[in-house]
Amino acid sequence: MVRKRRTELPGAGESSQDTGVGRGGIAQRPPAQQQQTPQQQSGYQQGRGRGGQGSQGPQLGQGGQPQGGRGWVPRGGQQVINPQQYPAGLLDQPHQGRGSQQQQTSRGTAPAPSQHGGFSGPMYAGGSSLTPTPELHQATQAPQQPGAEVVHGESSSYQSVQKDEPILAAPASSKSMRFPLRPGKGSSGTRCIVKANHFFAELPDKDLHQYDVTITPEVTSRGVNRAVMAQLVKLYKVSHLGRRLPAYDGRKSLYTAGPLPFVSKDFKITLLDEDDGSGGARREREFKVAIKLASRADLHHLGLFLEGRQADAPQEALQVLDIVLRELPTSRYTPVGRSFYDPNLGQRQPLGEGLESWRGFYQSIRPTQMGLSLNIDMSSTAFIEPLPVIEFVTQLLNRDVSARPLSDSDRVKIKKALRGVKVEVTHRGNMRRKYRIFGLTSQATRELNFPVDERGTLKSVVEYFRETYGFAIQHVQWPCLQVGNAQRPNYLPMEVCKIVEGQRYSKRLNERQITALLKVTCQRPQDRERDILKTVAHNNYANDDYAKEFGIKISRNLASVEARILPPPWLKYHDTGREKDCLPQVGQWNMMNKKMVNGGRVANWICINFARNVQDNTARTFCQELAQMCYISGMEFNPDPVLTALSGRPEQVERVLKARFHDAMTKLQPQNKELDLLIVILPDNNGSLYGDLKRICETDLGIVSQCCLTKHVFKMSKQYLANVALKINVKVGGRNTVLRDAISRRIPNVSDVPTIIFGADVTHPHPGEDSSPSIAAVVASQDWPEITKYAGLVCAQAHRQELIQDLFKEWQDPNKGKMSGGMIKELLISFRRATGQKPQRIIFYRDGVSEGQFYQVLLYELDAIRKACASLEPNYQPPVTFVVVQKRHHTRLFANSHQDRNSTDRSGNILPGTVVDSKICHPTEFDFYLCSHAGIQGTSRPAHYHVLWDENKFQADALQSLTNNLCYTYARCTRSVSIVPPAYYAHLAAFRARFYMEPDTSDSGSMTSGAARGMQQGGRTTRTPGPNASVRPLPALKENVKRVMFYC
Repeated sequence: MVRKRRTELPGAGESSQDTGVGRGGIAQRPPAQQQQTPQQQSGYQQGRGRGGQGSQGPQLGQGGQPQGGRGWVPRGGQQVINPQQYPAGLLDQPHQGRGSQQQQTSRGTAPAPSQHGGFSGPMYAGGSSLTPTPELHQATQAPQQPGAEVVHGESSSYQSVQKDEPILAAPASSKSMRFPLRPGKGSSGTRCIVKANHFFAELPDKDLHQYDVTITPEVTSRGVNRAVMAQLVKLYKVSHLGRRLPAYDGRKSLYTAGPLPFVSKDFKITLLDEDDGSGGARREREFKVAIKLASRADLHHLGLFLEGRQADAPQEALQVLDIVLRELPTSRYTPVGRSFYDPNLGQRQPLGEGLESWRGFYQSIRPTQMGLSLNIDMSSTAFIEPLPVIEFVTQLLNRDVSARPLSDSDRVKIKKALRGVKVEVTHRGNMRRKYRIFGLTSQATRELNFPVDERGTLKSVVEYFRETYGFAIQHVQWPCLQVGNAQRPNYLPMEVCKIVEGQRYSKRLNERQITALLKVTCQRPQDRERDILKTVAHNNYANDDYAKEFGIKISRNLASVEARILPPPWLKYHDTGREKDCLPQVGQWNMMNKKMVNGGRVANWICINFARNVQDNTARTFCQELAQMCYISGMEFNPDPVLTALSGRPEQVERVLKARFHDAMTKLQPQNKELDLLIVILPDNNGSLYGDLKRICETDLGIVSQCCLTKHVFKMSKQYLANVALKINVKVGGRNTVLRDAISRRIPNVSDVPTIIFGADVTHPHPGEDSSPSIAAVVASQDWPEITKYAGLVCAQAHRQELIQDLFKEWQDPNKGKMSGGMIKELLISFRRATGQKPQRIIFYRDGVSEGQFYQVLLYELDAIRKACASLEPNYQPPVTFVVVQKRHHTRLFANSHQDRNSTDRSGNILPGTVVDSKICHPTEFDFYLCSHAGIQGTSRPAHYHVLWDENKFQADALQSLTNNLCYTYARCTRSVSIVPPAYYAHLAAFRARFYMEPDTSDSGSMTSGAARGMQQGGRTTRTPGPNASVRPLPALKENVKRVMFYC
């Protein structure tokens, strides 16, 4: 069956009540917001409004946004205030300005049809439309009944009474949503040409037909389905299929270039099982195949889309072309996701513990500005070595397994590694029957018996193998493999089994294996480009029968793309340093002769040493050197600790930390002082010690810590100490550097009005951890205009749930009534406390979202942002720009000439600041590739930024420059980084929060079955998972930890 186009996700038009959307795709906006009086609509006004009927409406700043006063209440108009919505004293009191009753279209009145086929957005004063795309529903207070009287006014004095009018709400389903169109291409920076691993694909001029395929009996294996279909084509291509060569997706859909000679037909196909070498008759399996015409895939619409004349990508047509181009490699190689692997595509490399890496290539067809493009990239992944099982287990446990019996932990490790693996037997000569392992026996082989007849006569496995096969089992103390199924298990001794070749290892790799795999995949740009071109030549698309049948022609040359190199920003340091500002060179700089722009203060600190081989005097010297470096770098750092350095045992980490913290506080509390920092020396291999320590410090004791490994303590290099000083400074509330343009208020769409920048990410558990929760993290800037300090919040949510559940939440309190909260609301309040102003613009960078989830994530999370804003103050809706940041894509950019030293950095990669928004980007939407960092080794991966919502009307240059410049403000090093820091910080915070989970949730059940059901539902719709989706919450961060960049 054809996958629905992305704008028609099942259930996308249906959402539960609490998202404020009714069924049928109509947003049921609470009337309190739908019916705004003219007074309410006049928005923020600078100063006091000039009074008078018909006087001007809100005054717009540079970015076309209303300028706001302080406090949550918009000035220049009468307000609706709900005092129960937030604690008294937290926000400014309602202020009645003398604004006019400016007549204008409010958010939520009947929108006029626009040229984009949706609705035009709300109009602000001056007639300019804020959103060219239909707005999402904006929630405010509890809905009132239609037709009820709405009282507008301040406190309890009623100002006016007005009846509701019928409202046409903005569409809430993805069917009518459009992502913003590209606002033109950027022009700033130095122009250059780069090459991209995209190959132009000529759009075929064929009549594509789709047929539904039903194979009975139904099998789950795509391999079997493909074998059935291959046999059908072989037998009936000429006689019944009109000589057509169909492309098959391995499931339910078949595609042809032109119609088949029938509308519906049944076929009978016989498959022979593969020869197991026994010499006996091969088992025959009969299948009935029904082929029925389903639809025609329309390439005309794909052509219109590529020309920018149609807004929606015709997913069906793209899917057909993708399947056609995958047919040949699927038959030749081992497919894994969108990649293909084979031992002959490159050298196998051992990864250790019974694994090896196979080389392969990634292939995907994409719609771009230059037309259809085939994206080809090199890739490697882990496969299980085709070893005898005994040898595999020896490598897995990394010891001579015959020396001592298996421990319980050994058994668990073996069972985890072998579950689901296919093996062939070796004890029957040429007969190599295959089985899939589902477990290990709890008893040793010598103790295993099984019934051999109806009377229940028992025979031992050892005896059976000796009598039946003349095979003497050596390792009788080992367990047997359980194969077949749990109802009727078969026992196979490990020594008679060999692992079948070509099985991908999908579970978690250990550190050593990851290092070995990275070594294999790490290629210099020149080598990667050469291998990509070799792959395209090897695939020989010109002679691919399927490509020829469907008329697809693929270029053999990399796409040449126009790019620009954006200049680096000037960075501001403290005026007392010899260098007050700095212009980075090729993405890097250093702290020599510079002082942090805002040095933090560490008056009271202690050191705990958990490394046995670090003597007390070494620890003391290291701390003195570190304190000195912090001081030189511009911090106010007391050289003397509160208590002398203490050595502790790693297994007693909790007791040691709490006792030492208590001792320090006993000394400090009488003087009304706090402990500012804990310095910890850790062994190089410290297992769970690091995570335990961070959990105790950040969720229990409420103190920031800096961990240092033994190897660095002994080396004590100046470079290392300078980097640690940068981390300590932001952990205690300092700033390392700021953009000079931020201080001088010269950043478009940021400097004109108070702007908050969010970063958000969700990290999922490793493959194989079936029940661990996913962790969401949101960070937000807490300073304006500097935008360098980010507070962070984290929460656990249902396993592999991508939508962030805790952005906004409401609950009923038995005493206080309806309450609201969530991460967005808390961070907005925190910004207001820190800056004295409320944000009038929101920029939201969202990491980790795949293209298939764009609509769901935008619908759900933008709605949560809107609700969080409205819960702080009625009609408080600062304009939002929502940008997805993607690193997991396969586009690579290469210098036009690898010999030209002016166009590459030292690693041979393109220069930092290289931005591409043409040719290989989306035909109509606002996206760009930005390589903001200098390469170190391997080929740099540019970040892909895709704007899903933009009420701030960013020009291409403004958003590209802002994003590039922010990459120079990352706190942990003096280099520009590869993704925008708020997204990077959110990733760090989410990764940190994994350590907060109770140890038993990392690999065992932490969710009810209801949670699993909630996930299935949440996976494809925009609904909130059901209330029974219970995930054990993370321990709360202490208040003083939340406010600083503890995750750095």
